Amino acid sequence: MLRGFPVERYTREEQAIAYLGIGSWFGRARSQNAKGHLLGHVKDLGLDISDPNVRYYQTNRKLEYHTDSVDVVGLLCLNSARSGGESFIASSMTLYNEILARRPGLLPALFELFPTDRRGEVPEGMQPWFDMPIYHRHARRLSCIYVRQYIESAQQHFPEAQRLTRAQVEAMDLLDELVNDPQIHLSMAFRPGDMQFLHNHQILHSRNDFENWPEPERHRHLLRLWLAPAAARPLPVIFASRYGSLTPGERGGIVVGGTTLNVPLEAE
Repeated sequence: MLRGFPVERYTREEQAIAYLGIGSWFGRARSQNAKGHLLGHVKDLGLDISDPNVRYYQTNRKLEYHTDSVDVVGLLCLNSARSGGESFIASSMTLYNEILARRPGLLPALFELFPTDRRGEVPEGMQPWFDMPIYHRHARRLSCIYVRQYIESAQQHFPEAQRLTRAQVEAMDLLDELVNDPQIHLSMAFRPGDMQFLHNHQILHSRNDFENWPEPERHRHLLRLWLAPAAARPLPVIFASRYGSLTPGERGGIVVGGTTLNVPLEAE
C-alpha cells in the first residue's frame, strides 16, 4: 500500500498518466476485459450480477476472496464510498499451511481441475470456462488462482463442465472459512490517493459491499492496473488456458477476437 498520492490536484487524464507510469515499474499493462482496457475502472455501474456477462467489479456487491488473471493487480483510489468497500487481503500460502495442519486430506482436491466461468469474455477457440486447479506446484514454487464465485457460476451455467466433487467443495468451504478469520486476513479502508499492488500468485483479495454517496461525482471509484513483470515466476503449462502466453512480461489479461488495446478515462 502506497498512501498519499494527491489525486485531487490532477485531471483524470493526468491521474491516468501518473498511475500508468508508476505501474510500469512493476510490469507491462495487460488488457482487463474483452474491450481491451489497459486502465480499468472499479465502479458501480448499476449492473445486475445475475447477468452472466457482468463482472463483480462493475457492481457494489461484496467480492469473495479471489485472484485476478495476471501476475500483479494494482488499484488507485480516486473516491471512497460513503460506507463499506473495505479491502481485505490474505496470504494463500498461509491458507495452504493452515489446511495442511488442520485437514491435510483435503489438500489433494485443491490440485484438481475446477471449471471457472469466463463471464462471456471468451478467447477464440476456447470454451466459455477454463479448467484450472486452485493450487499448483511448478519450478519449486507454490502458486494459487481462485475465484469461487466464477467456479460456482460455471457449475450453474455450463452443465457440460466437469462437476465438482464433494472433496473439492469441502476444500473450498474450508479455504473460505479460514480466509475470513481476522487472524489470517488484513483489512484496509481505501482513502483517495491510496495505491495497492498485490501479487496474485500469493495473495487473495476481497472487497466489502459498499454504499455510494448520493452525488454521482462522489461515487466510489478506483483505477485498476493488471501488470505483467518481466522477471515474474515461471508458471505451468495449464495457465495458458487463462493467461495465454506463459512468457513473463507478455502474459495474463483478457484478449478475445477483435480486441483493440485502449486506455479509457471513464468507466464503460
